Amino acid sequence: MRYELVIFDNDGVLVDSEPISNTILAGYLTELGHPTSYQESLRDYMGAAVHRVHDLVEERGGEKLPADFEATLYARTFAAFQQELVAVDGVQDLLGKLVADGVDYCVASSGSHEKIRVGHRKTGIDQWFEEEWIFSSEDVGRGKPAPDLFLHAAERMGVAPERCVVIEDSPLGVEAARAAGMDVYGFTSMMPADRLAGVTGYFSDMAQLPELLA
Repeated sequence: MRYELVIFDNDGVLVDSEPISNTILAGYLTELGHPTSYQESLRDYMGAAVHRVHDLVEERGGEKLPADFEATLYARTFAAFQQELVAVDGVQDLLGKLVADGVDYCVASSGSHEKIRVGHRKTGIDQWFEEEWIFSSEDVGRGKPAPDLFLHAAERMGVAPERCVVIEDSPLGVEAARAAGMDVYGFTSMMPADRLAGVTGYFSDMAQLPELLA
């Protein structure tokens, strides 16, 4: 493989959480008086840290979200995860192949550490991730599309950015990876390829990824 480190986004790439999370987010924002459709939530917030929700709502309407917004949002999301969340098809086999081939990998997610861990435990992919291979936007000052999270992950894993490849499914994540000076492959299971401009390549099935990275 021509890369020393594979950096995975989490939501929508490892765990199939985006439909769940964005349905809940859109409903909660609408309930709070900020009408948001599911498609609008995907457009504006997919791949972003929760601070982006605060920023855009205040920018558009001049109002701050309630102090308990995140706690309520996460409580609703985690409850839904326990009922509905599954791993992305093919992820278990892909991670097993990376381990067998001796390829280093980690996860760098806009979600909180708690959200990452809840999702990994529910889907069973926690077996593939050591604690020190998990990075969250909570670890850096700026989330995606800033490059900070990916650069932080590379530094902690001891790999130069140009030797890393990022696996992403959101425009914000692609932008962050490119700003970090990393190659990035776009997973198109939910996001159309034309929304992931600037990627090194596209794929729609996890089984395709090893050949792309070879």
